[in-house]
Order: sequence, then structure tokens, then C-alpha cells
Amino acid sequence: MKKTLLAVVSISVAALAYANTSSDSSELLNQQCKISAEAVSTLKGLRYGNTSIRKDVAGLINLNLKVQENKDAAQMTLNRMIDDSTNSTSVLETKYCS
Repeated sequence: MKKTLLAVVSISVAALAYANTSSDSSELLNQQCKISAEAVSTLKGLRYGNTSIRKDVAGLINLNLKVQENKDAAQMTLNRMIDDSTNSTSVLETKYCS
């Protein structure tokens, strides 16, 4: 339980650091992708179910991104990360954030 709480708090703090912009810069999109990869990796490691991961990380995406088109693209990337068999943050970032 402590690991889960720590993971959620860490991810939320990182996400909130980028939430105060009025539009979505390329840096923000890149950071959101990396945050999503880290969240997916962490939650997979904690044996969260795919539905729970989708819900929790989608909430971060919706909180941080302002432009609907970017939210949709981030959501599609999130779904691919979740369906990927790897649990490694660096592999997910390399595959989906480049």
C-alpha cells in the first residue's frame, strides 16, 4: 500500500508541475508521455489491472493537457503502452515517446 501511495504521489507531483500552461507545448507533450510511461510501468509492477491503469493515467492526461486533439493522441499512446508486454519505463519511453 505504501508503494502504491508513493507512486501516485510522485506521478501527481510531476504532472502538476506541467499543468499550469494555457496550451500544450511540445515539451509538455513529451513530459506527459514520459510521465505516462513511468506511471504505466509503476502500476504494472504493482499488479494494477489494465482498467485501473487506464483510468488513473487518463486522469493525469486530462488534467495536464489542454488541447483535445493532444488528449486524444496521448490516450491512444497510453492504450498502446498498457497493451505492451513490457514493464520497463525506459523501453516504453523509447517506443512511444520518441
